[in-house]
Amino acid sequence: MSARVHSAPFDLAAELAGFGSGAGAIVTFTGVVRDDTGALAALEIEHYPGMTERALSDYGRQAAERFALTDWRIVHRHGRLPVGDQIMMVATAARHRHAAFQAADYLMDWLKSRAPFWKREIGHDGAARWVDAKASDEDALARW
Repeated sequence: MSARVHSAPFDLAAELAGFGSGAGAIVTFTGVVRDDTGALAALEIEHYPGMTERALSDYGRQAAERFALTDWRIVHRHGRLPVGDQIMMVATAARHRHAAFQAADYLMDWLKSRAPFWKREIGHDGAARWVDAKASDEDALARW
């Protein structure tokens, strides 16, 4: 059970090697930088070292308790990430698939709305703009 924040790319297969041993279900989610408009070159993600890792670990522990997880892992990147790069992954392991799916969904909702990251979109022209919070992310979190 772990949460890590770093700038380097991660290898999903390596992250899952040995993960969730003995579980009946393992669920993973990998977030990727996407360009919905055709104008995005990269996403810059900033965070406060120490504070961010503690918050992610807290979310993981809460999910483990709520959904009886046997294992969980959160990996999140920071820095400049071009379109197509992996941003983050969540993995959950539980005795049964329902709990593993719910826990992954729960963690994603917390990460999208509460994790202490700040994001800027960088356009092909070099223009940068901060990404605002979305009401839909808050709505998703409210169901928990």
